[in-house]
Order: sequence, then structure tokens, then C-alpha cells
Amino acid sequence: MSQISAHHARVGRIGEVAVLDSHATAELRGTALLVPGYTGSKEDFVDILDPLAARGFRVVAMDQPGQYESPGPPDYLAYTPDWLGGAVRAVARTLGAVHLLGHSFGGLTARAAVIAEPALFASLTLLDSGPAKLGGSRTAQIDILEPLYESGGIEAVYAQLERLAMADPAWPTRPQALKDFLRKRFVGSTPAGLRGMGTSLVTEPDRVDELRATGVRVLVAYGEHDNAWRPQTQAVMAERLGARTEVIAAAVHSPAIEATEATVKILEDFWSQP
Repeated sequence: MSQISAHHARVGRIGEVAVLDSHATAELRGTALLVPGYTGSKEDFVDILDPLAARGFRVVAMDQPGQYESPGPPDYLAYTPDWLGGAVRAVARTLGAVHLLGHSFGGLTARAAVIAEPALFASLTLLDSGPAKLGGSRTAQIDILEPLYESGGIEAVYAQLERLAMADPAWPTRPQALKDFLRKRFVGSTPAGLRGMGTSLVTEPDRVDELRATGVRVLVAYGEHDNAWRPQTQAVMAERLGARTEVIAAAVHSPAIEATEATVKILEDFWSQP
């Protein structure tokens, strides 16, 4: 039986963020906090919450401010990893020492949180995230979307994203309920947050050395076919960090969805280490 509950966590002057809280259904072995990526939300982790709870972990998945059910400020310049990391730290303080995980852009936010206050965190997992700004075709997409937002607003941006998604052979086979949710989530997010996180995603500097200096234990895990940061880029980042590395077979950029069982096993093993 699922133990997932939905509620809001107070994050001081930032306001409140929505979370999904999965309580351990076995003897408690630890607590984890999961941070989603750009245009994502806490729901991106739903598939791994109950399996991890069954293994003894309380797992809390949060929206970042500005995402889906968690409103954020109207100024897009506010949405830097450092500022968003403040929200992560505020949630972490309500949970005690946590294993922190950041997916994609959420990895940049999680990294900033650890650099700012390493004592809060038992470990950090960077899941399909990189050492610095995103490059390649995804950067080009963000550049295309900004003028669309200026001319037509968030609905115009999502319409373009849907057109791009249709190039994916898997898109027509996705359930209509999922497509409806993805649209609802995107257009329900704070427009300034989408713009600001996009800007941060393509301007973030390399902070690998700062992260290593914290002494926090790090896992770098990524899909073998990741199409955001190249797998080789993430492997080099892990080497610079002196971090454990896990390549998730058959996964692309969303292992929690694409390779759920393998992702759960990797996290359970890493979080169980002293």
C-alpha cells in the first residue's frame, strides 16, 4: 500500500513548496530529498518513491519554487541555482540529515545547496546532471523558446514544445492522461521561473572544485544514452570529484522513469554506505 502524502513545506521568506512525502514502510534507514529538473516537478520521481520506502527510506520529492504547484517570484533573474538552493536547504532543515538528489538542472540547484551548507547533507547524488552549463541542441531549443514567450506567452511556448515532441517516435504512444498532465504542469508553472531557470541552465559556471571541497560524499549516475550532458562529460566530472559513478543501462535522461528498478537499487546501495 502506498504511503505517499502530498503537502506543502514552509521555506521561510521564499514561501511554500509542494512535496510528495513517502514514509518508510520498513525500519527507517535514512531520509532523502529529491529535486527535479527544468520544466519538471516532484511527480517525476513517483515511480521510485514506494520502492525506496519499502527498503526503509523516507523519500521527499519537492517542486522547485516556480514549478507546477509551487509558485515563485515574478522576477526571472531570481531563479539562480544559489537562490533555488536556499529553498532546498530550507526543506532539508525540516527533515534532518538527508541524502540529497538532484536530477538534471536540479543537480545544479542541489550542488549549490551543498556548497552553501554541506553539514545539512549526508550525501549528494547528481542524476543526469553536469559540471556546468548545458550545451548542444538543448541550448538551441531554449534560445528559440524565449522570443516565443515574449510574443505569445507560456501557451505559445508549450505549443512549440509539443511540436518538437512529435518528432519522438514514442510520443504518439504516450497515454493521453500523461500528455494532459504535462501540459497542465507546464502552463501552471510560474512563467518567470521557466524563463529564469532556462537562463541559469545555459549560463551556470563550473563549480566542481567547490563541491569537492565540501567533503560531502557524491554519486554521479546517468543514463548510458543521456542526451543532455554527454555521458563522457559526466564521467570526467565524477573523476574530478573522486565520486562513485553508475551508468544506468538502457536509460536516456530520466532513469527514475526509464529504468526504475536499476535506479532504486543504485540509490539504496549508495545511501546504505557509511
